Amino acid sequence: MDPETLLARARETLDAAYVPYSEYPVGAALETVDGTVYVGCNIENANYSNALHAEEVAVAEAVKQGHTEFAGLAVVSAREDGVTPCGMCRQTLAEFASESLPVYCGEGEGYTEYALGDLIPNTIHRDMLE
Repeated sequence: MDPETLLARARETLDAAYVPYSEYPVGAALETVDGTVYVGCNIENANYSNALHAEEVAVAEAVKQGHTEFAGLAVVSAREDGVTPCGMCRQTLAEFASESLPVYCGEGEGYTEYALGDLIPNTIHRDMLE
């Protein structure tokens, strides 16, 4: 799927975000290798550490449906400020995706593209736990 379409899918989730504390809606769209797209939005909690991030929600939905191989991720905020996945989300993505996974971050009228490995080099991986 082209980046613009994936970004549009991420933007569609912004209205569903539950953000009474930060007032910073974030949406994500995660494409699987078979072309299925799963979306997520951030869901805040009064106990901030229990908040769910948009990328995590999308990954959880994909994994729940049996998908663990991904082709691309789009992330946007309502501010269109080029938000990137946080460190926790980067690590979650690294569990399932290669370092070359394209990550498209909505910024103004366009986007910036990163490779997951550039956002989180030398990640913790399962081989370290064996």
